[in-house]
Formats: sequence, structure tokens, C-alpha cells
Amino acid sequence: MAAPTVHVPVLPAEVLQWLDPQPGKILVDGTLGGGGHTRMMAERLGDEGYVVAVDRDAIPLQRAEETLAGLPVKVAHANFVEIPKILDSLEIDQVDGILLDLGLSSDQLADDERGFSFESDGPLDLRFDFRDKKTAADLVNHLKEKDLADLIYQNGEERLSRRIAKKICHIRKETPFETSKQLADVVASCYPRAGGSGRGRIHPATRTFQALRIAVNRELSSLETALETLPDRLKPGGRLAIISFHSLEDRPVKQAFIDDPRLNRLTRKPITATDEEIAANPRSRTAKLRVAERVG
Repeated sequence: MAAPTVHVPVLPAEVLQWLDPQPGKILVDGTLGGGGHTRMMAERLGDEGYVVAVDRDAIPLQRAEETLAGLPVKVAHANFVEIPKILDSLEIDQVDGILLDLGLSSDQLADDERGFSFESDGPLDLRFDFRDKKTAADLVNHLKEKDLADLIYQNGEERLSRRIAKKICHIRKETPFETSKQLADVVASCYPRAGGSGRGRIHPATRTFQALRIAVNRELSSLETALETLPDRLKPGGRLAIISFHSLEDRPVKQAFIDDPRLNRLTRKPITATDEEIAANPRSRTAKLRVAERVG
């Protein structure tokens, strides 16, 4: 049995408000994670409705067998870009709502064997799905210096990307990178000691790890595909709700909701967490929820 979840769903009241689960509706949670959003929606759907819960990570699906038992939930081990195929397999043409909560879960961060924590002596992995073959260590140890610098800059918006890539490539000649802490310490050493990261509360390695995680899991290309295909699987009036945690996710969501003729943008500005929620769940600090509705 998977370890109990430590993940707290962000913007729970706002998700319920905008997706409005009602008896008989069919909803999709494209990022099951700790199961919090799925549970809240499923509890309001009655006997005739249900949630299709999807995750690339097998561990949340194992946990859901126990924690969501008795609720109207159907689970699938898949990337959210595969939602259309999953709905086809269930003989569902269109649904009433789809939720995507992008990024990293607290459960993944807490698992040292996944390598998401900067203090982890576990392997530098960063995969959401262990069926994928390439890890973050593969990228760090084998990419050319220029390609590594470009990846860190483009996916992490890291201003010191070239300095970081140069130091990584120098060190890996003698000692290949194996653990997350090993990489985090090297990245931190690229910053002036007095100035820290220059970015307030975040760790100096945050953007480098973000860049590697995005590359390993093909997160931005998956989001692009989802924005192209998911609106067709919504009923007229059905809603697509997406929670993002950084600008590389939020920008394409915002633009798609503006430009896509299939969608009517319902949130002119992103919905963010209240001070009370941030105090209780610091991870919600950077969360942005945008919602669009399928036009008739």
C-alpha cells in the first residue's frame, strides 16, 4: 500500500465553485495527486455521476484504491494528454468539466527516492512516471554545455544558466551527478554567497530543478497538446479549469483561453489563494486558477 498522502489540494473552494459538481455530472481530474480535488468533486456527484481520475504517477492510483473506495471514481494510469483516449475507452463523448492541477505534488516532494527535494540524497530522477526511461541525471551528465544552459534558461528562466551549466560540466568530468543534493549544492555555489538567490524565499536551485523536471516529463508539450484537444471533449457549457504554478504554464493557458474560439474565458484575471489558505498551505502561494467554458 502506498504511504498516506501529505498533499493538500490548493484552491479547493474555488475549484468547487467553478466546476460546480452536481448529481449526475461526469468530471475529469487530470492530475489525481493526493486525491483531494477528486474526493471533493466525487462526494457531490451522487449515484449517477462520477470522476475520471488520471495520473502519470502510479503511486497516487495505488493509494486511491483505499482512500477513494466507495466513491464514484474511475482511475487511469496515464498522462493527461491521453484523456481523450481514456474517455473513448469508457465510451464517453463529452464531459461536464475537466481539472488540471499542474506541477509537483507534496507527496512526490516528500519521497526521497524521486529526487525532487534539494536535500535528498536519493537519485537525481525527477520522473513523474517510472515507465519513462530518461532521468534528470541523464540530462545533467550527458547534455552538451550549451544545450544544458539553454534548457535551464528556457525551462527555468534562470539568469545564471550559463554559469551553472559550465560548473556542472566541469564537475561531471570527474564525478558524475547521482543525487539531488549533489546538484543542488553545485547550483547554490554559483550564486554570490551574500546575495543568496536574489529571489527572496526560494532556494537557489529551484529554477534549475524546475527546468530539468519540465524536460524529463515533457510538461510544456503535454500542456500544449491538452490545450488543443481537451476543449473538444467538453459539453457545451462544460468547464476547463487549470491551476498553474509558474509563468511558463500560466502564459499558454491564458493565451489559449483568450484565442480559442471553442472557449469563453470566465476568469479575466487568475484566481489566487487567500492569505488564510497561504498560511495553512504555503504551496498555494504561487497557484493561479484560470477557467474557461465550452461555447455551444
